[in-house]
Amino acid sequence: MKYFILLLLFCISSSTLNAQSKYKDLSSQAIDYIERDSFEQAEVLLKQAMNLEPANPYNALLFTNLGLIQKRMGRYEQAIESYTLAINMAPEVIPVILDRAALYAELGMNDRAFYDYTKVLDLDVNNKEALLMRAYIYMLRRDYKLANTDFRNLLKLDSNHYNARLGLITLKQKEKNFKEALEDVNKMLLDYSQDAVLYVARADIEREMEYPDLAITDLDEAIRISPDLVDAYLLRGDIYLLQGKKSQAKSDFEKAVRLGVPYAQLSERINQCKK
Repeated sequence: MKYFILLLLFCISSSTLNAQSKYKDLSSQAIDYIERDSFEQAEVLLKQAMNLEPANPYNALLFTNLGLIQKRMGRYEQAIESYTLAINMAPEVIPVILDRAALYAELGMNDRAFYDYTKVLDLDVNNKEALLMRAYIYMLRRDYKLANTDFRNLLKLDSNHYNARLGLITLKQKEKNFKEALEDVNKMLLDYSQDAVLYVARADIEREMEYPDLAITDLDEAIRISPDLVDAYLLRGDIYLLQGKKSQAKSDFEKAVRLGVPYAQLSERINQCKK
C-alpha cells in the first residue's frame, strides 16, 4: 500500500513538472512570435499556456502580452478585457495599468482612462506619464486649474519637459492669457528652433490675437520644416478663408485631405472656398 501511494505521488509530481515545462515552452514560443509580429500564432500559444495552468501568477504577464497583441490587431475590446484580467491578478503593477489607460484614452474613453491614471498616481505620485495624460484629460474637461497643477507637478520632476511646457502654453491660450502664452512659446523656440509644432502653436496664438499675417509667416515656416504637418495646413487654410483668399484656403484643405484628413470633416470648409 505504501508503495502504491509513493508511486502515485511520483506520478503527480512528474505530471506537474511536465505541465510547468510545457507552460514555459508555450510562453517562450509566444514571445518569439510576438517579436516576429506573428500575433495570431502568439495569441493561440498564450491561451494554451494559461489554460494549462490557470492559477499560475505568471499569467498576469501573459494576459498583458495578450492585450498588447490584441490591441495591435485592432481588437480593442478584447485587449481591454485582457489588460483587466492582468490587473485583477496584479493590481499594483503600474505598466499594465498604464497600458490599459492608454488604450482607453485612444478610444476616447476618457473617464476610464482618468480613473487608471489616478490609480497610477496613487501608487506613484511622481509618475510622469500619468501626470501628463491626466492633465490632458483635465483640459478636455475644461478643469484648467487641476490641469495646471498636474503640468506644474510634472515640471517639478523635469523642468524642461517638452509636453508639460507646451501644455501650460495651451492652458494660458485657453484662458485668454495670450501675452504670457506667446512669451512662453517664444522661450521654447529658443530651445527648439526647428520644431514645426511650436510654430503652429505660436501661429494659433497669433491668430487669436488677430495678427493673421504673423500667423501665416509662422505656418509657412512650420510647413517648410515639416511638409506633412496636417495641423499647419488646416490652420493656414482657416486663416486664408477668413481673409477671403479662397483659392489658397482650398489648396490647403485639399492638401490636408491628401495627408489623411477625412474629406467629410473638411467638406463644409472646402465648399465655402467655392462660393
